[in-house]
Amino acid sequence: MRLSFGLEQKLAQKQILAPRMIQSMEILQLPIMELQERIEQEMNENPLLEQREADPDIPDVQADVENPDALAEPERELVVDEAHNNEEDFERLLNMGDDLPDAYEERTRSSSNRMEEEAGRKHDVMANAVARAESLYDCLDHQLGELALDGELKLLAEKIISGLDSNGYLKNSLEDLLPPDASEEQLAAARHALAIVQSLDPAGVGARSLKECLLLQLNEGAPFYEELKTLISNHLEDLRDNRLPAIQRATQYSIQTIQTVWAELRKLNPKPGADFAEVIVRTVTPDIFLEQEANGDYRVRLEDGRTPRLFISAYYRERMRNGDATPEEREFIKRKVNAAQWLIESIEQRRSTITKVAQEIVNHQRQFFEQGPQAIEPLKMQQIADRVGVHVTTVSRAVDDKWIQTPRGIFPLKRFFVGGARSDDGEEVAWDRIRMQLQELIDKEDKRKPYSDDEIVRRLKNEGMNVARRTVTKYRKKMGIPSSRQRRDWAQK
Repeated sequence: MRLSFGLEQKLAQKQILAPRMIQSMEILQLPIMELQERIEQEMNENPLLEQREADPDIPDVQADVENPDALAEPERELVVDEAHNNEEDFERLLNMGDDLPDAYEERTRSSSNRMEEEAGRKHDVMANAVARAESLYDCLDHQLGELALDGELKLLAEKIISGLDSNGYLKNSLEDLLPPDASEEQLAAARHALAIVQSLDPAGVGARSLKECLLLQLNEGAPFYEELKTLISNHLEDLRDNRLPAIQRATQYSIQTIQTVWAELRKLNPKPGADFAEVIVRTVTPDIFLEQEANGDYRVRLEDGRTPRLFISAYYRERMRNGDATPEEREFIKRKVNAAQWLIESIEQRRSTITKVAQEIVNHQRQFFEQGPQAIEPLKMQQIADRVGVHVTTVSRAVDDKWIQTPRGIFPLKRFFVGGARSDDGEEVAWDRIRMQLQELIDKEDKRKPYSDDEIVRRLKNEGMNVARRTVTKYRKKMGIPSSRQRRDWAQK
């Protein structure tokens, strides 16, 4: 290898993104609640931003375009250059948040007050938050505290409950809880500690397998105790695959008895610790509302009533115009005016893009809103991008995590993008319609002779839907529908 110095020409492709474009894409992707948080953050960081009702006597941001003295320097392009990590451009973006000069200390006091008010509001929210629910560990530890256990045994029991997974199972072996050179006496103590944990509530906790978990929940003297014990110990796989005749031959139980015991087995809890898992129910706030006009047409309306209207402070405008500001102050105001204008324009661009995209989706899926989910049409994001005149990634960002309130309920915008299959007449049929037809076939089948996947393919074809067998199998499994053998009712003749 020879090293040398010299000049050379090199051809390379670089993606060029302007800071304004980056911010616009970020704002577009935000759902309504996160957009409100972003606006609050920007208002706290930029003293030139103000929130108020529109006033015709106060010029808006566009008035600055006619006043070159109030504009910042022309925007520089942000070049994605991996070789130099974009130090210059990112430094410029960071510098946009420089501290306010001393001459503006009085004016920024209002911004500081806003921050204090926001901190107070968040403190109130935290103070009124619902207390954390009791965890599985807390429940078991509380029960251990009520038992008269010696120090070593209690320590082992605490190690065991701390090693349980969210479903209440002990995934590690007892040997893992002990030192490498543990004696047989120590191992016996660990087994004793495990038995203590397994005696606690909820029943079945501390099990090392599904079989052990179910057996721990059985009570001697309860109905079908022996039969339950037999099925759990020896025939869980046969029950899973609905092989009732095989169980009948092995146990001499009648099919009816097996089904009765199986019904009792289903009352047991295979995941005793899952009830303690914290369930977070997400609050959905629609970004878009769908309204039907008198002539029957559907029109979308963006939910921006709670989004504050932003303006650039008239005080700082006047500071720029009267010439009293120092060069440092003027440079600061220029940067902040530029940042404020970018934000305001990005929000307006978001409103326009989401409205156009949502309206095109509604126009395409009109039958869905009039007839229901069974009438949904195949739709790809590229189709909407072509109609709106934007890139497909813009459509993806516009619908990401956005919800629409319709007369038929609240739906994510992504719900209306579905693939499909070709029917006999050449039209595309949405997969949702195929899945609904599949479910209808399963619901109406004779459980003594349930349809095989091949038979389902044939019956769908009779409905004009050409679907491959592997596709039927795939969607059947995704819908949680067992195989034909597992769906068979052996008690019927």
